[in-house]
Amino acid sequence: MRDKAATGQATAGDGDKETGRLEAFSDGVFAIAMTLLVLDFKVPKPAELTAGPGPLGAHGLLGALLSQWPTFLAYLTSFLTILVMWVNHHTLFNLIRRIDHLFLYLNGALLLCITFLPFPTALVAAYLRHPDAPLASAGYCGTCLLIAITFNLLWHHAASGRRLLGPAATQEAIDEIDRRYRFGPPLYLAALLLAFVSHGVSLLACLALAVFFSVTGAAARVRA
Repeated sequence: MRDKAATGQATAGDGDKETGRLEAFSDGVFAIAMTLLVLDFKVPKPAELTAGPGPLGAHGLLGALLSQWPTFLAYLTSFLTILVMWVNHHTLFNLIRRIDHLFLYLNGALLLCITFLPFPTALVAAYLRHPDAPLASAGYCGTCLLIAITFNLLWHHAASGRRLLGPAATQEAIDEIDRRYRFGPPLYLAALLLAFVSHGVSLLACLALAVFFSVTGAAARVRA
């Protein structure tokens, strides 16, 4: 009997070790993706401000900084989006106590989408005032849609039949996550379609969704 108990404890400990390693690796990838977002900002050079007439010379440093507002907007939207995704990822790993082969690949697919997000972010910042802005915004919203779909696949694989969940995952917690996650893909799909009608509104919709999922996620954790 003692041998069985010891085996059970070892198995649980091994599961915690594996999930801990995967979460730590994922945290590092999230941090890198968030850091890459800031690389789009450009420091105006003094020589450019005094070069004579033109957008920079006419308005000085303040004008040069304000002219980067598309970059600031894209940065804020993507930073909040990745932050919310990281918090949700952490919440899932509070409930997940085992991992399997497919879960590793699904988590890798999620990280693939997360690390790609800085590219459409830079694309939106560069083309927000360009005739091709709808296409750039659609690419951004499409990336967010892929992230939402991958998150759902990751969670449903772990929660189906409580395949990878631990004792902390109550049925109430599972149902709450199911309710919140089902809204992601259709809402981001709507933002994607909206990009071809109003690219600015579609980007603001992505920002609003990041805030929405942050608020609803916090409320769910308080209830839990």
